[in-house]
Amino acid sequence: MSRILPFAAALAAGGALFFGLMPSFAAETAVNAPRPTLIEPVSGHRETAIFAGGCFWGVQGVFSHVKGVMSATSGYAGGKGSTAQYEDVSTGTTGHAESVKVVFDPARVNYADLLRIYFSVVADPTRLNAQGPDHGPQYRSALFPQSPAQAKVAETYIAQLTAAHVYPRPIVTRIETARGFFPAESYHQDFMAKNPDYPYIVINDRPKVEALKRLFPMSWKA
Repeated sequence: MSRILPFAAALAAGGALFFGLMPSFAAETAVNAPRPTLIEPVSGHRETAIFAGGCFWGVQGVFSHVKGVMSATSGYAGGKGSTAQYEDVSTGTTGHAESVKVVFDPARVNYADLLRIYFSVVADPTRLNAQGPDHGPQYRSALFPQSPAQAKVAETYIAQLTAAHVYPRPIVTRIETARGFFPAESYHQDFMAKNPDYPYIVINDRPKVEALKRLFPMSWKA
């Protein structure tokens, strides 16, 4: 389901507002996921992680407010570079998921911390190929570990959440082999920060940022 574009189309904004107000399309409910039992050892001052959790506007918006995150970039992961364009990815046939590359300082926030935030406020890990009002494999919940250590932490944490019955339904978040990350078009970058009153943002993404601030005040940065 396309969320915009072009900007000037008031109908698109109205459509986003309409769908966002429908109860079945409400923003994901935040949960306070437990602390991960396995934490990746700190090595170096810069690390990269890639998360897919529905529309990348909100994913980027949340991680941009986490202390220790140096940058968050919207893009595409899971498919080939030749199809890493919004129009192609939106068809749901490219293998790509809308994703966000997070560059962070592991001495300030580790990968396990980011996973906890992801599973608490970014995505509903129990929805298959859908998040918020958006449907299709391009909106799937997926992790793209950038190292064997990250993969181990992710696998262990999903098992931990499953054993603790944190969610009422099974977790369907996929752990996928990284095949490259391709930055999205410039108009998608920092969309939430640049368009805080856009109807889709207000209904689907702003609640996620508010949940981050409420549940993880020590991790919050303005």
